[in-house]
Amino acid sequence: MLFTVTPLYALPLAAIFLILWFRISGVRAATKTSYGDGGNTELLRRVRQHGNFVEWTTFVLILMILAEGMGAPALYLHISGALLLIGRIAHPFGLGAVDNAAHPLRYVGNGTNILATVNLMVCLGVNILGL
Repeated sequence: MLFTVTPLYALPLAAIFLILWFRISGVRAATKTSYGDGGNTELLRRVRQHGNFVEWTTFVLILMILAEGMGAPALYLHISGALLLIGRIAHPFGLGAVDNAAHPLRYVGNGTNILATVNLMVCLGVNILGL
């Protein structure tokens, strides 16, 4: 089977992954911190931005590739892919804000991830149940 939709979103997400990783590496080099955050709040923030990205992106892309492999309609795959991409772009800015607990971009990031996940769960459920 040829996957045509999921790679369209995996590629820009991979670029974001690398950008977030380079941001961590820069602070690690500047502060000479090899492991952990060394008590550096900025390093901790960047590690969490990257960690949150990895946690959500991996899970949603797995669901997406499963749904695509089971023949889910491309429209629903694009909806989930777009939601994931929007959320993963927005979330690091919200998490990086000084007062990040209530930052709107943090809510956008989490909300779009949840919507993408639910959409893919429905796609998979419909396929599994043969509806």
